[in-house]
Amino acid sequence: MTLKSKLMLSLAALSTSALPALAQEAGSLDEKVNAVFAASTGWFVTLIFSPFPGTNFPWIVMWLVIAATVFTLYFGFVQFRYFRHAIQLVKGDYSDPNDAGEVSHFQALATALSGTVGLGNIAGVAVAVGIGGPGATFWMILAGLMGMASKFTECTLGVKYRNEYPDGSVSGGPMYYISKGFSELGLPGGKILAVLFSIFCILGALGGGNMFQANQAHAQISGIVGDYPGWITGIIFAAVVFAVIVGGIKSIANVTEKVVPIMGILYVGAALIIILVNYDKIGWAFGQIFAGAFTGLGVAGGFVGALIQGFKRAAFSNEAGVGSAAIAHSAVKTKEPITEGFVSLLEPLIDTVVICTMTALVITISGQLIIDPASGNYVLNEAGSAIATVGNTSGVSLTSAAFGSGISWFPYVLALAVVLFAFSTMISWSYYGLKAWTYLFGEGSTSELVFKVIFCVFIVIGAAASLGPVIDFSDAAIFAMAVVNITALYFLMKLVKVELESYSARLKSGEIKKFAH
Repeated sequence: MTLKSKLMLSLAALSTSALPALAQEAGSLDEKVNAVFAASTGWFVTLIFSPFPGTNFPWIVMWLVIAATVFTLYFGFVQFRYFRHAIQLVKGDYSDPNDAGEVSHFQALATALSGTVGLGNIAGVAVAVGIGGPGATFWMILAGLMGMASKFTECTLGVKYRNEYPDGSVSGGPMYYISKGFSELGLPGGKILAVLFSIFCILGALGGGNMFQANQAHAQISGIVGDYPGWITGIIFAAVVFAVIVGGIKSIANVTEKVVPIMGILYVGAALIIILVNYDKIGWAFGQIFAGAFTGLGVAGGFVGALIQGFKRAAFSNEAGVGSAAIAHSAVKTKEPITEGFVSLLEPLIDTVVICTMTALVITISGQLIIDPASGNYVLNEAGSAIATVGNTSGVSLTSAAFGSGISWFPYVLALAVVLFAFSTMISWSYYGLKAWTYLFGEGSTSELVFKVIFCVFIVIGAAASLGPVIDFSDAAIFAMAVVNITALYFLMKLVKVELESYSARLKSGEIKKFAH
């Protein structure tokens, strides 16, 4: 056994033996960890999320929105022109089971969706609508529609430059297409950018894609069954997650293709029932959305406030441009990279345009938004807590109250949705972090096992502790991925254009035909 293998096995054993102690001490270490992280990483968090001077509009959101706009125009509104073809691909009409790859188009889409559809669709939308009013929904939908082009670009490249191994497994994502694509174009710095992306991806996977999810799931469960130690939730989640992720992307895809439709139908179905119960207010709600989008009625910051909140929620929800989804989509069975670009553009549509909009409609129709009579504005601040002490209007609480206004037991359905969202996000981000880990430290069962054990240890810590600055730092790392990824996409998008023109010509001529199943 090599020294590297021995070291990795020792790390895995240490992580396993330290699990109970870490879980017990997590709570007591909260303050120390918070203080250390706030002091050492606060500058990085501030850098990523700092607003433009004189505004509260984070520059990173504008970075994502501008990229989505550029890709939409550059590819001639590809998200609308090839929408029908994307549906056909997901259905498997053009799928050859003998193509290289590990999962189907539908499984790749479900895995990527499970990483983006999460608590942001529930709590984040409540904060956006609470601050920006119903009008924020309009800008959220617009940003989601444009973000479809960003997903198309990055996921096409993910498949084009993936590594395919003799055993049939594959590895792909921004770290691969940045290093290979830059090399192909004769551009310097590709390897450095790929390493940077991988580091940010691992940090984001352990924090925002793991600890935060476990923490919020425990909060929801304990809110229903009563208070109990968070490490119990953490160990249960860790055991279930490990059982899924130990089997690799095929195991993850087999779970997500079942969980994602269930949680989507559960949540959207519940929202539709609330909307139908209040059917007489549907026209009024859409009126509020369109009026608020351009006039900013009842919004702190007026029209600009509604626009900012809508764009922020879309950017933070669907992760278009972050590059994470390209890792999952790279595992698809296909010989045409552009086909997975078409499939991936459905993600922001489902995540932002459908699910986030449902949340916003329920909140608007239910009448749970509270207006401060003194200012005439809605009473949520950036943290999602009430500006005025009128009712309980925090993120998840506001959504829960909105669902409960229709049918009393619906908050329990919402709690189940939160748990499913958290679980699905964790298993997807485990794969994203794993591929970044193996890019840095090498492929192999030992290397992969080390990361999977570490990932599950962090689930327990996340559920047991309240590590605010740690989560802030990991969120900043996720959006730092977007800085690296989008910078690279601007150089590489011409390669996607070549793929698009070639495929389009062959599809139009009839050379590419539906596969006979």
